[in-house]
Amino acid sequence: METQSRCITGIEELDAELNGGIPTGSTVIVAGPSGVGKTTTCMQFLANGIKLGEKGVFFTASEPVARLINHLDGYDFFTQNLINEGKLSIIDIWSISDRLGLNTEHYSIEEANVLFEVIRDITKELDAKRLVLDSITSLCYRLQTREMIRDFIFKLGSFIAAINCTTLLTSEVPPRVFKYSQYDIEEFIADGIIFIGDIERKGDLVRTLQVIKMRGTAHNRTKFAMTLSSKKGVGLSPLLKAYVSPEHRPMPLVKSSTGFL
Repeated sequence: METQSRCITGIEELDAELNGGIPTGSTVIVAGPSGVGKTTTCMQFLANGIKLGEKGVFFTASEPVARLINHLDGYDFFTQNLINEGKLSIIDIWSISDRLGLNTEHYSIEEANVLFEVIRDITKELDAKRLVLDSITSLCYRLQTREMIRDFIFKLGSFIAAINCTTLLTSEVPPRVFKYSQYDIEEFIADGIIFIGDIERKGDLVRTLQVIKMRGTAHNRTKFAMTLSSKKGVGLSPLLKAYVSPEHRPMPLVKSSTGFL
Protein backbone atom coordinates (compact mmCIF):
# COMPACT_ATOMS: atom_id res chain seq x y z
CA MET A 1 0.00 0.00 0.00
CA GLU A 2 1.36 3.44 -0.92
CA THR A 3 2.33 5.60 2.03
CA GLN A 4 1.21 9.23 1.91
CA SER A 5 4.07 11.72 1.87
CA ARG A 6 4.66 13.74 5.02
CA CYS A 7 5.26 17.39 5.74
CA ILE A 8 7.84 17.27 8.52
CA THR A 9 7.09 19.96 11.11
CA GLY A 10 10.64 19.85 12.47
CA ILE A 11 9.24 19.64 16.01
CA GLU A 12 10.56 16.18 16.84
CA GLU A 13 7.94 15.07 19.35
CA LEU A 14 5.06 16.25 17.16
CA ASP A 15 6.43 14.45 14.10
CA ALA A 16 6.76 11.26 16.15
CA GLU A 17 3.16 11.64 17.34
CA LEU A 18 2.04 11.92 13.68
CA ASN A 19 4.13 8.99 12.45
CA GLY A 20 6.51 11.19 10.49
CA GLY A 21 4.66 14.49 10.14
CA ILE A 22 1.48 16.05 8.78
CA PRO A 23 0.19 14.35 5.61
CA THR A 24 1.29 16.59 2.74
CA GLY A 25 -1.42 18.87 1.39
CA SER A 26 -3.46 18.88 4.60
CA THR A 27 -5.26 21.88 6.04
CA VAL A 28 -4.77 21.94 9.81
CA ILE A 29 -6.42 24.13 12.43
CA VAL A 30 -4.03 25.27 15.17
CA ALA A 31 -6.51 26.31 17.85
CA GLY A 32 -6.16 27.87 21.27
CA PRO A 33 -6.69 30.97 23.39
CA SER A 34 -4.63 34.12 23.12
CA GLY A 35 -1.01 33.97 24.23
CA VAL A 36 -0.39 30.22 24.14
CA GLY A 37 2.07 30.28 21.22
CA LYS A 38 0.02 29.52 18.10
CA THR A 39 1.78 32.10 15.93
CA THR A 40 5.23 31.09 17.14
CA THR A 41 4.51 27.40 16.51
CA CYS A 42 3.31 28.16 12.98
CA MET A 43 6.29 30.36 12.17
CA GLN A 44 8.67 27.66 13.41
CA PHE A 45 6.83 25.20 11.13
CA LEU A 46 7.66 27.49 8.19
CA ALA A 47 11.27 28.05 9.28
CA ASN A 48 11.86 24.32 9.70
CA GLY A 49 10.44 23.75 6.23
CA ILE A 50 12.93 26.19 4.75
CA LYS A 51 15.74 24.02 6.16
CA LEU A 52 14.26 21.21 4.06
CA GLY A 53 14.16 23.36 0.92
CA GLU A 54 10.45 24.24 1.14
CA LYS A 55 9.47 27.89 0.78
CA GLY A 56 6.85 29.28 3.15
CA VAL A 57 4.29 32.09 3.10
CA PHE A 58 2.68 33.63 6.18
CA PHE A 59 -0.54 35.61 5.69
CA THR A 60 -1.23 37.76 8.74
CA ALA A 61 -4.69 39.00 9.57
CA SER A 62 -3.95 39.59 13.25
CA GLU A 63 -1.05 42.03 13.52
CA PRO A 64 1.10 44.25 11.27
CA VAL A 65 4.09 42.64 9.58
CA ALA A 66 6.67 44.86 11.34
CA ARG A 67 5.31 43.98 14.79
CA LEU A 68 5.20 40.28 13.94
CA ILE A 69 8.84 40.31 12.82
CA ASN A 70 9.82 42.20 15.97
CA HIS A 71 8.22 39.52 18.13
CA LEU A 72 10.05 36.76 16.25
CA ASP A 73 13.49 38.33 16.43
CA GLY A 74 14.10 36.75 19.83
CA TYR A 75 13.97 33.19 18.45
CA ASP A 76 17.01 31.46 16.98
CA PHE A 77 14.93 29.72 14.30
CA PHE A 78 14.00 33.09 12.74
CA THR A 79 16.31 35.55 10.97
CA GLN A 80 15.60 38.44 8.63
CA ASN A 81 17.67 36.62 5.99
CA LEU A 82 14.82 34.14 5.51
CA ILE A 83 12.80 37.05 4.12
CA ASN A 84 15.66 38.79 2.34
CA GLU A 85 16.55 35.60 0.45
CA GLY A 86 12.94 35.06 -0.67
CA LYS A 87 12.51 31.82 1.25
CA LEU A 88 9.87 33.22 3.59
CA SER A 89 7.19 35.76 2.66
CA ILE A 90 5.07 37.56 5.26
CA ILE A 91 2.02 39.29 3.79
CA ASP A 92 -0.60 41.51 5.43
CA ILE A 93 -4.03 40.41 4.21
CA TRP A 94 -5.67 43.71 5.11
CA SER A 95 -3.12 45.68 3.08
CA ILE A 96 -4.03 43.50 0.10
CA SER A 97 -7.72 44.15 0.74
CA ASP A 98 -7.15 47.89 0.86
CA ARG A 99 -5.22 47.90 -2.40
CA LEU A 100 -7.97 45.87 -4.07
CA GLY A 101 -10.65 48.20 -2.72
CA LEU A 102 -12.40 45.41 -0.79
CA ASN A 103 -14.70 46.11 2.14
CA THR A 104 -12.55 44.84 5.01
CA GLU A 105 -15.45 44.97 7.49
CA HIS A 106 -17.70 42.47 5.73
CA TYR A 107 -16.90 40.63 2.52
CA SER A 108 -19.49 39.91 -0.11
CA ILE A 109 -19.32 36.56 -1.91
CA GLU A 110 -17.55 38.27 -4.81
CA GLU A 111 -15.01 39.94 -2.51
CA ALA A 112 -14.34 36.67 -0.70
CA ASN A 113 -13.65 35.04 -4.05
CA VAL A 114 -11.25 37.82 -4.99
CA LEU A 115 -9.37 37.40 -1.71
CA PHE A 116 -9.15 33.64 -2.21
CA GLU A 117 -7.80 34.14 -5.73
CA VAL A 118 -5.14 36.54 -4.44
CA ILE A 119 -3.99 34.08 -1.75
CA ARG A 120 -4.02 31.30 -4.35
CA ASP A 121 -2.04 33.27 -6.92
CA ILE A 122 0.56 34.50 -4.40
CA THR A 123 1.11 31.01 -3.04
CA LYS A 124 1.49 29.58 -6.53
CA GLU A 125 3.77 32.39 -7.73
CA LEU A 126 6.05 31.98 -4.71
CA ASP A 127 6.11 28.19 -5.20
CA ALA A 128 5.37 27.86 -1.48
CA LYS A 129 4.98 24.40 -0.02
CA ARG A 130 3.92 25.63 3.41
CA LEU A 131 1.28 28.24 4.14
CA VAL A 132 0.06 29.82 7.37
CA LEU A 133 -3.05 31.99 7.72
CA ASP A 134 -3.06 33.79 11.08
CA SER A 135 -5.85 33.89 11.96
CA ILE A 136 -8.76 32.20 10.25
CA THR A 137 -10.95 33.64 13.03
CA SER A 138 -10.31 37.22 11.89
CA LEU A 139 -11.08 36.28 8.31
CA CYS A 140 -14.22 34.30 9.16
CA TYR A 141 -15.59 37.29 11.06
CA ARG A 142 -15.67 39.19 7.78
CA LEU A 143 -17.10 36.28 5.77
CA GLN A 144 -20.31 36.64 7.79
CA THR A 145 -22.11 33.35 7.03
CA ARG A 146 -21.39 29.69 7.66
CA GLU A 147 -21.84 29.01 3.95
CA MET A 148 -19.19 31.57 2.99
CA ILE A 149 -16.80 30.26 5.66
CA ARG A 150 -17.30 26.68 4.48
CA ASP A 151 -16.83 27.64 0.84
CA PHE A 152 -13.68 29.69 1.47
CA ILE A 153 -11.90 27.04 3.57
CA PHE A 154 -12.98 24.24 1.22
CA LYS A 155 -11.66 26.06 -1.85
CA LEU A 156 -8.43 27.01 -0.09
CA GLY A 157 -7.88 23.45 1.13
CA SER A 158 -8.61 21.95 -2.29
CA PHE A 159 -6.18 24.26 -4.06
CA ILE A 160 -3.44 23.78 -1.45
CA ALA A 161 -3.74 20.00 -1.66
CA ALA A 162 -3.52 20.15 -5.47
CA ILE A 163 -0.10 21.83 -5.34
CA ASN A 164 1.17 19.68 -2.43
CA CYS A 165 1.24 22.64 -0.08
CA THR A 166 0.43 22.14 3.61
CA THR A 167 -1.58 24.79 5.47
CA LEU A 168 -1.88 25.80 9.11
CA LEU A 169 -4.84 28.02 10.04
CA THR A 170 -4.71 29.55 13.51
CA SER A 171 -8.03 29.71 15.33
CA GLU A 172 -8.76 31.86 18.36
CA VAL A 173 -10.96 30.34 21.06
CA PRO A 174 -11.83 31.61 24.55
CA PRO A 175 -9.74 30.23 27.44
CA ARG A 176 -11.05 27.19 29.34
CA VAL A 177 -13.67 26.49 26.68
CA PHE A 178 -13.88 23.08 25.01
CA LYS A 179 -14.11 24.16 21.37
CA TYR A 180 -11.73 24.58 18.44
CA SER A 181 -13.17 27.53 16.54
CA GLN A 182 -15.39 30.56 16.98
CA TYR A 183 -17.89 29.56 14.32
CA ASP A 184 -18.10 25.78 14.90
CA ILE A 185 -17.55 25.05 11.22
CA GLU A 186 -13.82 25.46 10.55
CA GLU A 187 -12.74 22.29 12.38
CA PHE A 188 -15.17 20.09 10.46
CA ILE A 189 -13.75 21.17 7.10
CA ALA A 190 -10.09 21.00 8.14
CA ASP A 191 -8.10 17.77 7.87
CA GLY A 192 -6.56 18.15 11.28
CA ILE A 193 -6.74 19.96 14.60
CA ILE A 194 -3.82 20.75 16.87
CA PHE A 195 -4.98 22.32 20.13
CA ILE A 196 -2.62 24.50 22.17
CA GLY A 197 -3.98 25.41 25.58
CA ASP A 198 -2.90 25.81 29.15
CA ILE A 199 -3.62 24.28 32.51
CA GLU A 200 -3.04 25.63 35.99
CA ARG A 201 -0.51 23.84 38.16
CA LYS A 202 0.08 25.29 41.63
CA GLY A 203 -0.53 28.83 40.50
CA ASP A 204 1.40 28.52 37.24
CA LEU A 205 -0.08 28.29 33.74
CA VAL A 206 1.49 25.38 31.85
CA ARG A 207 1.16 25.42 28.06
CA THR A 208 -0.11 22.18 26.53
CA LEU A 209 -0.33 20.80 22.98
CA GLN A 210 -2.52 17.93 21.77
CA VAL A 211 -3.33 16.48 18.35
CA ILE A 212 -7.12 16.18 18.32
CA LYS A 213 -7.52 14.80 14.80
CA MET A 214 -5.44 14.27 11.68
CA ARG A 215 -6.82 12.63 8.57
CA GLY A 216 -4.49 10.36 6.66
CA THR A 217 -2.41 9.12 9.57
CA ALA A 218 -2.78 7.13 12.75
CA HIS A 219 -1.87 9.15 15.81
CA ASN A 220 -2.16 9.17 19.57
CA ARG A 221 -3.84 11.95 21.52
CA THR A 222 -1.04 12.48 23.97
CA LYS A 223 -1.23 15.77 25.82
CA PHE A 224 2.21 17.38 25.84
CA ALA A 225 3.61 20.05 28.11
CA MET A 226 4.83 22.78 25.79
CA THR A 227 7.63 25.26 26.40
CA LEU A 228 8.83 28.20 24.31
CA SER A 229 12.50 29.12 24.48
CA SER A 230 14.59 31.54 22.42
CA LYS A 231 17.06 28.79 21.49
CA LYS A 232 14.82 25.81 20.69
CA GLY A 233 11.48 27.47 20.10
CA VAL A 234 8.77 24.89 20.75
CA GLY A 235 9.68 22.10 23.14
CA LEU A 236 7.33 19.20 23.93
CA SER A 237 7.32 16.45 26.53
CA PRO A 238 4.49 14.17 27.70
CA LEU A 239 2.55 16.11 30.31
CA LEU A 240 2.53 13.50 33.07
CA LYS A 241 6.22 12.73 32.58
CA ALA A 242 7.19 16.39 32.56
CA TYR A 243 5.09 17.58 35.47
CA VAL A 244 4.89 14.98 38.21
CA SER A 245 4.52 16.75 41.54
CA PRO A 246 7.15 15.94 44.20
CA GLU A 247 4.68 14.18 46.47
CA HIS A 248 3.83 11.74 43.66
CA ARG A 249 7.39 10.98 42.59
CA PRO A 250 8.66 7.50 43.49
CA MET A 251 10.98 7.30 46.48
CA PRO A 252 14.59 6.44 45.59
CA LEU A 253 15.82 2.98 46.49
CA VAL A 254 18.16 2.92 49.47
CA LYS A 255 20.59 0.05 49.76
CA SER A 256 21.03 -1.60 53.13
CA SER A 257 22.95 -4.61 54.32
CA THR A 258 19.91 -6.79 53.65
CA GLY A 259 19.07 -5.38 50.23
CA PHE A 260 17.14 -2.42 48.83
CA LEU A 261 14.60 -0.60 51.00
